[in-house]
Amino acid sequence: MKHEIIEKNIGLMIILIILTISGGFLVEVVPLFFLKQTNEPVEGLEPLSALELEGRDIYIREGCHVCHTQQIRPFRAETERYGHYSVAGEFVYDRPFLWGSKRTGPDLARVGGRYSDAWQRQHLFNPRSVVPESNMPAFPWLFENRVDHTETASKMETLQTLGVPYSDEQISNAAEQVKGKFEIEALVAYLQQLGTVISDKR
Repeated sequence: MKHEIIEKNIGLMIILIILTISGGFLVEVVPLFFLKQTNEPVEGLEPLSALELEGRDIYIREGCHVCHTQQIRPFRAETERYGHYSVAGEFVYDRPFLWGSKRTGPDLARVGGRYSDAWQRQHLFNPRSVVPESNMPAFPWLFENRVDHTETASKMETLQTLGVPYSDEQISNAAEQVKGKFEIEALVAYLQQLGTVISDKR
């Protein structure tokens, strides 16, 4: 078939483009839906607790995901520094995904348990007091503002609808678990659970 026939017939060109894209989709994407390791949670993965869930929302609100990724690529330089590379099963309950695309600061995929709660609080209050060369902004208001517990249960219900296995008991107790907590407590709780389900850390 000569190219001129396709190039001069816009309808035929559109049909062939659609067929090509559909073929690529069938070959590249559809098989992933049937691979267990891409859609099954890794062993030991639990949904975020009510406090961790609120911490995740604070993480998003403050724009932490803009400067920090949460995905370790399978390259030696990254696994040497951060630990085991990220696997799909770690993120099956994440809505939205917070992989990020830019690393102004270090990757946080395996930060859970690497530093103490006190270190995390100090770093968020005054980053340069623990990392002198840091260009991260301070977040002192997190120490003053309390978590809004009125929407926690509805957030968990929404996630339950999306397939996150929250029990009705977890949802009914959610507001009580976060009531009176400061935003810094929620954010630190979220950070401290990141990457802890896979234990191979550096």
